[in-house]
Amino acid sequence: MYRVITIEREYGCGAGEIAAQLASHLGWKLWDRELTAEIARVANVEPSSVSMCEERVDSTFQRLVKVFWRGSYERSANLEHQPFGPDRMVEVGEHVMKDIAERGNCVIVGRGAPYFLRERDDAFHVFMYAPRAEKLRRLRDLGKTLHDAEDLVDTVDRERILFVKHYFGADWPTRSLYNLMINTCMGNEVVLSTILQTMRMLEPAAVH
Repeated sequence: MYRVITIEREYGCGAGEIAAQLASHLGWKLWDRELTAEIARVANVEPSSVSMCEERVDSTFQRLVKVFWRGSYERSANLEHQPFGPDRMVEVGEHVMKDIAERGNCVIVGRGAPYFLRERDDAFHVFMYAPRAEKLRRLRDLGKTLHDAEDLVDTVDRERILFVKHYFGADWPTRSLYNLMINTCMGNEVVLSTILQTMRMLEPAAVH
């Protein structure tokens, strides 16, 4: 039985909103932006320090933190006092995702989850994408200017490619990781029902 869903996505395709709807439908815990306070707690820093780290521009991989991470949760004492940065986040992230997955009944958005949890039989991995025009439309609906929307669509996924290559030694997206890759231009309801139906069809083979 599937107890974990990971969602990786192209920027602007609406995956965050769909993930929230999916978690609500299943009655599962959503792990997305609310993780900021958790990683701050693990790193023993204020949440504002996490935000500041996410926005640093002195290093390529410091910038990439903003792309992938909003926080995390981890209980191992030996990680609590290491320097805070992308490497620290990735190291904590591995423990975070495994701990979350052990608890089960969760939807995890991005942050390397499909890579950390790729060996779990009870994890269902989804990749969401959309045509450029659809991503721009969704971002405009969220209040972004056309200029900002175009800039984000053009840059964020390029940084994700670099991040995954650097930390996981893989191409992005790594197609072999996913149970389902789906175009969100079909609309949230169709995407949601497709995910649920596919999970039900494959579920007999999923073993914890």
